[in-house]
Amino acid sequence: MTTKSQDRRKVRLSRALGIPLTPKAARYLEKRPYAPGEHGRTKRKADSDYAVRLREKQRLREQYGIREKQMRNTFNEARRQDGLTGENLVELLEMRLDALVVRSGFARTTAQARQLVVHRHILVDGQLVDRPSFRVKPGQLIHVKAKSEGTEPFQVAAAGGHAEVLPPVPGYLEVELDKLQARLLRRPKRAEVPVTCEVQLVVEYYAAR
Repeated sequence: MTTKSQDRRKVRLSRALGIPLTPKAARYLEKRPYAPGEHGRTKRKADSDYAVRLREKQRLREQYGIREKQMRNTFNEARRQDGLTGENLVELLEMRLDALVVRSGFARTTAQARQLVVHRHILVDGQLVDRPSFRVKPGQLIHVKAKSEGTEPFQVAAAGGHAEVLPPVPGYLEVELDKLQARLLRRPKRAEVPVTCEVQLVVEYYAAR
């Protein structure tokens, strides 16, 4: 569902950040576990504290595929909540509808999940939702529109076709893949969320700005 140029961008970005952003990028990183470009294999000088924090922020943002403004707004919301800001940030991002569509196994990547939502295939508690950023509440049911269930992408998903590239279903989700439905049982905990990120560095990045 993505173009070749988008695939190439994700692979290059994955190599720059040192994390796989797509299944294709994961295969590339296995073969070439170094940054892109002619100096990718050479040992680089130590990054500044700012560069390290910036890269960690970019890592988190790219794993959710969101714009900087969305990231900043979510950080500000996380800071207002009780508890650790970094953990709150990841937990709030994880409750996005597109993120949960991926975690449930309905899509192979976040980009595909976003397309499924925008193209009006996904419902929450029976109501059509076409905003990938929609915040799912604990107890709500995510499911595929009846007219869409028979289409090839969802038939592949229902048969477990994405299982080999996705992490196991986390404990905060109850998924019935054959029925193409999932329920958010509770707010995710940072330790359960399958993203690679040193969240304290992200907090330090925004706190310094």
